Amino acid sequence: MHNASPEDPITDPVTGFTYPDSWVRAAAGRDELSMVRDGLAVLTSSGTILKRGFTTGTTAAACCKAAILSTLRPVDSVEVVIPCGLTVTVPVAGAAGRAACRKYAGDYPSDATAGILFVAECTAKAIGPELIPGEGIGRFVRDTPRHFTGEPAISTPARDCIFAALEEALSETGLEGARVMLSIPDGARVGASTLNPKVGIGGGISILGTTGLVEPWDDHLSESVAERVRNAERAVLTTGRIGLRFSRLLFPDHEAVLAGAKLHEALPGADSDVILCGLPGLILRFLDPGILDGTGCMTVEELSSAPEFEQKMAEAFRKGKECYPGLRVVVIDRSGIILGDSG
Repeated sequence: MHNASPEDPITDPVTGFTYPDSWVRAAAGRDELSMVRDGLAVLTSSGTILKRGFTTGTTAAACCKAAILSTLRPVDSVEVVIPCGLTVTVPVAGAAGRAACRKYAGDYPSDATAGILFVAECTAKAIGPELIPGEGIGRFVRDTPRHFTGEPAISTPARDCIFAALEEALSETGLEGARVMLSIPDGARVGASTLNPKVGIGGGISILGTTGLVEPWDDHLSESVAERVRNAERAVLTTGRIGLRFSRLLFPDHEAVLAGAKLHEALPGADSDVILCGLPGLILRFLDPGILDGTGCMTVEELSSAPEFEQKMAEAFRKGKECYPGLRVVVIDRSGIILGDSG
């Protein structure tokens, strides 16, 4: 951990944003500044410090790693390398091949999965790690552009994080292989209250996390995002980690601002032209909340494979221009290929 002082510039290792000196001075003397420097918290323009939480993917990785480690010794915490590249320490209780971990939500009070319990149980296996998704992990109930019916709802970054943690545990213990059953006892109940049923996932929650961290949010952070947009000579707003990465590549002369789902709060801060760049899901539904009406599609991702997608996207661009005349919208896929540009 770093010992941050108010005189030192602080750059968020998750987003790459360097906090203005005035923000750092407003938080002078607070011990949590070290968490900001380490990427575990977010600094706002008022000097308020908001803690990031851990995603379901990070929690799952920690629980599975602890289950293997606990075959040799009791475990009370583990280190996990998360998708954004940071190494975090996650509290977890493990003994005799069984581990339990509760999801930490940080300062994100509306997180539906906050505090939910993950349980992992390890049994012997000849060679390599094996993950068995158990009770409480959602599964797709119909085919989608990227998933088949019955497939567990575990995103690629989360899966990679889990298997990296399993490999680390095998290396630390010297074991040749391990089979880990991961379950979430209350997952079915909690999953039913999320968006999962609407996107075709049933029986539990999803294991997700493009960065490994849950972004906090409150009124202070809304103000900070709007201020960043106002102060930037050129700004490109984006909704997630993939959008952030490709926005920087596509628009290197713009300051990339991660707004998440808070586009309504961020855009009024733009005094002139601003670019909105990212994956189609949040962006097109923001521009046209009724974009799925009459399509038979449950998600924008499903719509993106349909013949009418380009027409629907063009209509969303038109509606966006009506509300935000100076807004340019660039929609990309997960490989950074541009699907549409409102110009």
